[in-house]
Amino acid sequence: MRVVFVHGACVRDGAWWWHRTAELLQERGVSSVAPGLPSCGEVGLPGGFSGPGLAEDVAAVRQVLRTGDEPTVVVAHSYGGIVTAEAAAGIGSVRHLLLVSSYLPEVGQSLSDFGDGDGDGNGPAPFLDVDIEAGTFGVRPELLVDTFLQDCDPEVQAQAADHLARQSVQVTGQPVGAAAWQQVPSTYLVCAQDRGTPAALQREFARRAGNVVEVDAGHHPFLSRPTVIRDLLLDL
Repeated sequence: MRVVFVHGACVRDGAWWWHRTAELLQERGVSSVAPGLPSCGEVGLPGGFSGPGLAEDVAAVRQVLRTGDEPTVVVAHSYGGIVTAEAAAGIGSVRHLLLVSSYLPEVGQSLSDFGDGDGDGNGPAPFLDVDIEAGTFGVRPELLVDTFLQDCDPEVQAQAADHLARQSVQVTGQPVGAAAWQQVPSTYLVCAQDRGTPAALQREFARRAGNVVEVDAGHHPFLSRPTVIRDLLLDL
């Protein structure tokens, strides 16, 4: 089995965000990879209106999924669910989707349909900083820990700000062209203490998934509760 991790919005260095779970999987002989998302500046191109968007993120993940034919589980976090909905469609090696506090769009839906962060439909969430002129958005550093990492240890909280990114704002309005979760078996992990994506919104998305699991954790359980994520993956 191989695991492909797809990170959320406004971060870079995907391997760092997943490292605690990836290390536990490696101890059990399960390899993993975390593709970079171009819209977050991870391929050297700056974000903005003319920068990479959702299509480039989808292409980057599909390229990794097409490398090798071993059975693959895709773990999508938050905005990563938008990317994965299209990127994992039609890839025969993908056997399961694990959606962690993830947006789960129907074909034709985009991130902006869910309120750009908090699901209230009223525009950008208060923890986001949107620069209209530059065409980018990002997490406000002063709200990072309290919103997304309140249940993580101090080491993770101290390091996380170094792995934030300004992302192309165009990804918020670009619709997906496929919904892999409609064809691929899926499990939705609801994070009950998530202050970024409310649990109520997660539970709405979870209705679209085949299975639902709930954990008493914040937005990043793969950092705060990595053994839970490892065990869930090994059980799939």
